[in-house]
Amino acid sequence: MFNHRYRYIFILLLSICTYISTVLCEVYRYFNISIEWYYALGTITAITCGIWEANMILEPFFKKRFSSQKNKGTVLLLFLVTGSVLTTIVASVIVIIVSMFLHDHSFKETFIPLKLNLIYAWLANLLFHLLNAIFYYFTEYKTKWIEAEELKRMSAQAELQLVKNQVNPHFLFNNLNVLSTLVMQNNSEANRFIEEFSKVYRYILHNHEKELVELKTELHYINPYIFLLETRFGGGLKINVDIPDTYGHYHIIPAALQMLIENAIKHNVVSRNRPLYIDVHVNGNNTIVVSNNLQVKQSVESSTGIGLQNIIKRYRIVSSREVMIKNDENIFMVTLPLLHVN
Repeated sequence: MFNHRYRYIFILLLSICTYISTVLCEVYRYFNISIEWYYALGTITAITCGIWEANMILEPFFKKRFSSQKNKGTVLLLFLVTGSVLTTIVASVIVIIVSMFLHDHSFKETFIPLKLNLIYAWLANLLFHLLNAIFYYFTEYKTKWIEAEELKRMSAQAELQLVKNQVNPHFLFNNLNVLSTLVMQNNSEANRFIEEFSKVYRYILHNHEKELVELKTELHYINPYIFLLETRFGGGLKINVDIPDTYGHYHIIPAALQMLIENAIKHNVVSRNRPLYIDVHVNGNNTIVVSNNLQVKQSVESSTGIGLQNIIKRYRIVSSREVMIKNDENIFMVTLPLLHVN
């Protein structure tokens, strides 16, 4: 703190304020001190500046001790004591020069001004060291805060990457099973399934590392993905997507719609007798809604960590807006925020 670039402005302002205070309190009249105003102001300024410069000389030595000493308070206290000793010497020398040499006063006449200036010097030194301690601990706090924020950011990125890495194996496993069945049946749709599957998987690979994608990019691969699902479930699955082009510039997390559709299929009965209806649309408050009728399975396959919790975690990492969930007797609805990216 003592090498601050505005230190001389602070020293001058403190000196002027101190001198004005002594005049208003009539210190010179009360103690019968005969001195010109410019000498009085000059003495106070010289003492203030001398205290500051003396502590600035000491500061590098104690800064080295700060880094090696665990008890920072002890180092700050030693700094204060050492600064007080130098303060006493500096103030005494200045007062003696002004009083005894420049004004030819005796030591008896100098004693009262010396005592008053020493009191001021000790108080000024204490003030400087209190400010230095506040400055030091604030800097330490700011450094620790920046380090904590950096660790939090790195942790969030690592968590986001871990969650995103769960998507690919799950998607790949399900669709390879369907493809295997088509090939074994010598089905003519196998070639188209491979083409659509490659489009969807290419999209996932291309956007895998991204935190957010434009909604129009996400929607671009929904039709191929719906084809994969319809091939997999036949007439047991009905998916309706109704999103105007005007919302294309908004952003969502990659593969969010895919995971919500997959989550609905995972937890509900899908059959020709009991079709599962999934609706995807945008409502009026910049959110996208994915809903399905409820026909919950009696037993659900063990969770792999994919799906709704995946989406919630990723939104919490990249945005302050929350994913909304509504679950009643007839419908399950998930509302995803549509995000603006600066």
